[in-house]
Amino acid sequence: MMSLKSLKKAPLSAHLGVAIVLLYTACSLFAPFLAPYGESEVVGDIWKPCSKISPLGTDHLGRDMLTRLLYGARNTISIALFITFISFTMGIICGFLAAILGGWFDLFLSRIVDIIMAFPSLILALMVIALLGISMPVLILVIALLSSTRVYRLSRALGMDIQAMDYIEVARLRGENLSWIMTHEILPNALPPLVAEFGLRFCFVFLFISSLSFLGLGIQPPTADWGSMVKENSGAISFGILTPLWPAAAIALLTIGVNLIVDLFLRSSGESRVRL
Repeated sequence: MMSLKSLKKAPLSAHLGVAIVLLYTACSLFAPFLAPYGESEVVGDIWKPCSKISPLGTDHLGRDMLTRLLYGARNTISIALFITFISFTMGIICGFLAAILGGWFDLFLSRIVDIIMAFPSLILALMVIALLGISMPVLILVIALLSSTRVYRLSRALGMDIQAMDYIEVARLRGENLSWIMTHEILPNALPPLVAEFGLRFCFVFLFISSLSFLGLGIQPPTADWGSMVKENSGAISFGILTPLWPAAAIALLTIGVNLIVDLFLRSSGESRVRL
């Protein structure tokens, strides 16, 4: 696992990733205190340039872009984090159960996952949302289900490798139940790759929400969301106004920061295994 000592010895890119994530976390937590205006407050004309009143200009309705970016960080990141937790809970439990129980249970779950993964994620999400309607519960359920399939495959592969170890057999001979073996034997040994996968899944969910919002099927206005902000202000590009680039840059920068931390964690985990 990554420690404070390994973080101090980490390359500059890793420190940059940590700084980016901490900055975004602070913006998400303290958005109402940092934002100069209300989330949907109109402060001037449309697509005004940067000024003292609006440091990043205004959007297509005359709302302050800095305020919208701060609230967008809180909305988009919190929802993406929540969905990632749900998908990991589903994927890890089902993956470990399939690895331990095997047989028809493993076959049944694996075939369902294969069917879901056979469809392009975006197309399948659009089909389900069109059928069930646009709402936050539907959005969370669809993205969590799509993301959990990747977690399931990784958890199943790790579980099958670990459950063949001698200490798992010893735990069974001691009479330990299934939940104890999953939480005390398999999960701790599978944690490093799962933590790294969590960062990658968060990026997938985060970008997926932004993509759906760009298409008008994600987080609905007037709630601030970076994907919808890019869509709403895309017409400004025709007039040489760079307003839509602010939310696009925010999306790209967070994705880069998370991946830099994932690389640091994988490097630290690899060094720990070498020392062992």
